[in-house]
Amino acid sequence: MESVRSQVELIREAFHYQARFDGAIMVFKVDFPVTEESGFPYLMKDLALLAGTGIRVLIVPGAKEWIDSVLGEYGIVSRYEGTARITTESALPFVEMAAFHVASRFITGLAAGGIDGVTGNFVRAQGLGVIGGTDMAHTGTVKKILTDPVRRVMESGMVPILPCIGWSSSGRPYNVPSDEIALASSAALGAVKLFIITAGNHLSAGSYDIPESVRRGEDGRIVRLSIQEAGSILENNWKAPGGDKGLEAISLALKAARTGVERVHLVNAREEGAVLRELFSNLGAGTMVYGDEYESVRSLKAEDVPDVLRLMEPLMRQGVLVRRGPEDLIEKKDDYAVFEIDGSIHASGALHDWGEGQGEIAAIATNPAYADMGMGSRLVRYFIDRAKKAGLHRVFVLTTFTQDWFELLGFKEAPVESLPEKKRRLYNLTRKSKVFGLDI
Repeated sequence: MESVRSQVELIREAFHYQARFDGAIMVFKVDFPVTEESGFPYLMKDLALLAGTGIRVLIVPGAKEWIDSVLGEYGIVSRYEGTARITTESALPFVEMAAFHVASRFITGLAAGGIDGVTGNFVRAQGLGVIGGTDMAHTGTVKKILTDPVRRVMESGMVPILPCIGWSSSGRPYNVPSDEIALASSAALGAVKLFIITAGNHLSAGSYDIPESVRRGEDGRIVRLSIQEAGSILENNWKAPGGDKGLEAISLALKAARTGVERVHLVNAREEGAVLRELFSNLGAGTMVYGDEYESVRSLKAEDVPDVLRLMEPLMRQGVLVRRGPEDLIEKKDDYAVFEIDGSIHASGALHDWGEGQGEIAAIATNPAYADMGMGSRLVRYFIDRAKKAGLHRVFVLTTFTQDWFELLGFKEAPVESLPEKKRRLYNLTRKSKVFGLDI
């Protein structure tokens, strides 16, 4: 009887999480060795299952080891500048061949689960140029994730697969690190989760010098890490890149958490069903890295106004934000929210309801010293969620300087005529702000 109750509880947990994540975007960065594992087909069936139940799945396959193998087969020796492979003109065709071969393995695996996978020109890249006197040739970095086609693919029930190749606006190909693509995709698409899937043991507390506060499982597994705990483990244990795969995974997870991904999960692909257990049960099966509990977005209080104006003042002087005074904030106090860290306010913004089912996200300001923590994008997502709960169907922003940033968050340029009538009447023709909207 106890066994039956346990099974029922697991089913309830699974339905709870499935309903919670329906329509949510999740990014899965899969290290190449996983592709060679006997359990790879089962992993792909699990990812196909997630895609088939309403979760929007995006896969970023690692290919480093396979690229090494292909280049070695053709007698091409890779040189590195730091950890970056120098992708020469002669090596590029083989790098592309290897990257897309790995991507095709994922398409085949998804097809076995009844889901179509799609590769495409989803990554806009730019070259690294010359570093320390070394021409990096066809090695590049992410300039932009083309979110519109990616979203269309996911909305059609298919899974976009982003191999480690990106293209410039003129069509020049570049070899781009898959870790970087996973980070950029998670941020640009507002992913609620990033899974880092490796072919190795789970992170064990016995393997590292870890803070006492870190929660351990009965099997010694590190169950979860706050941003601060993850940073402490890296500081106390870090070795040269390539020296410890577990630490490298923690480093990637920490970067993702700091750019605004709510939850990052480190999962061992050798444990069958590990992704599903990590996602659909409270106990999990891997290690979760999350934004620390001392970080929170909350409503504005009257006593916060001086701190918020202090954040906004540099941006108002530059003309990035419209000038506001204390009385303006007090009048619209319920529209504002602040991002608080350990009792101090480091970001703020507002959502104004203009009627006609539309809300304006405005006055986003962040502390420059905390820029790498993605607080601005977190606030925008917070206001989008607030708008949904309020029954709004569209949010918009007016901007003169930050259009690229809002485009990365999924907003599209729109005509002034798309604004609700109340806002149109107040539109400043002198300022000539551009309008960007997002249907929600």
